[in-house]
Amino acid sequence: MENIILNRLDYPILTVTVFLPVIGALIVLFMRNASTIRWITLIVTNATFIAALPLLSNFDKTTYKMQFVEQHSWIPSWGINYFIGIDGISIMFIFLTALLSILCVLVSWKAIGTKVKEFHIAILMMEAGMLGVFVSLDFFLFYIFWEAMLIPMFLLIGVWGGSQRVYAAIKFFLYTLVGSLLMLVGIVILYFYDDSRTLNILVLSNIKYPLQMQYWLFAAFFAAFAVKVPMFPVHTWLPDAHTEAPTAGSVILAGVLIKMGAYGFLRFSMPMFPDATRFFLGPIFILSIIAIIYGALVCFAQKDFKRLIAYSSVSHMGFVTLGLFTLNQQGVEGGILQMINHGVITGALFLMVGIIYERTHTRVIADYGGFAHIVPWYAGFFMVLTLASIGLPGTNGFIGEFLIIFGAFKVRMLLGVLAAIGIILGAGYMLRLYQRIFFENVNPDYKASGHHPVRDLDLREVITLTPLIILIFWMGFYPDAFLSYMHSSVEHLIDGMNITVVADRGNLTTQFVKLFGF
Repeated sequence: MENIILNRLDYPILTVTVFLPVIGALIVLFMRNASTIRWITLIVTNATFIAALPLLSNFDKTTYKMQFVEQHSWIPSWGINYFIGIDGISIMFIFLTALLSILCVLVSWKAIGTKVKEFHIAILMMEAGMLGVFVSLDFFLFYIFWEAMLIPMFLLIGVWGGSQRVYAAIKFFLYTLVGSLLMLVGIVILYFYDDSRTLNILVLSNIKYPLQMQYWLFAAFFAAFAVKVPMFPVHTWLPDAHTEAPTAGSVILAGVLIKMGAYGFLRFSMPMFPDATRFFLGPIFILSIIAIIYGALVCFAQKDFKRLIAYSSVSHMGFVTLGLFTLNQQGVEGGILQMINHGVITGALFLMVGIIYERTHTRVIADYGGFAHIVPWYAGFFMVLTLASIGLPGTNGFIGEFLIIFGAFKVRMLLGVLAAIGIILGAGYMLRLYQRIFFENVNPDYKASGHHPVRDLDLREVITLTPLIILIFWMGFYPDAFLSYMHSSVEHLIDGMNITVVADRGNLTTQFVKLFGF
């Protein structure tokens, strides 16, 4: 196959990276001592990250082709293969997943005191599932990994979550399952469409499908990916899941899991259904702008610290979908980079929420106040994250949002202006949050309850947060170190769609009438 590069290394690096956490989970299964379980899980997650490092040094940035490919016949009677590989779009998600998995173990070191074995098995299996999604090049394998992630995340929320954990876990499961089933229908249709009877994603991406078929298949895949992002108006499961999940669950959910919806757009919807993608640009732009502004406005009304950060994810992911569907180099690359940025920044913010909750046992913003004097190290780290979240130049948040708005302006000025309003609102709610927690007077009623003073960050927590702070400034001052990996793949994606984005696509109602044949 001309669009792949076989594994140049002497060992199957992607297989090792994906299944190391599974081996770790099997080892933990036979352990009893909680401390030993924590250390083994930490060692395995670190080993997974180290195992993936040769991908960076051996990656060829000059080509769009799939690299480090491994392909073996699995179920030949159905045309199913164990087929994995990565390109410039997926490589950064491997490292984001591996890094955040390490930090989830660290932040849970003291926070999880019940069912320790089961918790760490769930973390390891979740890591394997997420890594598998980003390397799968066979639809059957992809769907197995996609669905496998549901179970450990469902357990993380439902077993170790807050008081409303069962409701949040079931809501998360139902939303994502319904979308996934519609995607499964689309996969089956793709399988039977061509006489080759293959589930090879690269082969299916090169087939030209009839226009009406593209419309329906795009809608089926869109259902799965939009829920996972989540896009407005199917976002309502996210705040509940974040609010009730343990800190590690929120970090994984915000850092990686919701990125898989946007990744699905890049890997499947856009290359396979280019005409349908162009057709639905108008509605997607509208939903993205609504998510950006609505998510930001709702943040102003939140009284729960964690729920505010959760709704900010709705706004930030609106930027991501806006950038991806501008279908130009700047917008798409900005969207991908913003996915990584969001994983770093919002993942760190959820870590900060978890850290302070361990000390105060409250997430009510009104209960805080004066923390700049009480916990200065915590205040300093949170300030960096606040500035990155609002897109201050020199931080990674600025680069991603700048590229997305630049790409949006190339499509239509109004899109860029509305997106910029979202940035202003984002600065408003984050700075307001920081002022309330760190500079306003301590709530006298809460102080009287004996919860103050609060202990500052310890060494373990500083070690947990430091890699993310380094990434914030590294990506902010030298973004090409990350963008250079995706240039060729994004350019190939856009060229393959043969797109010239037209700003005015006519009356939206007329388009839908034509689509459904009324």
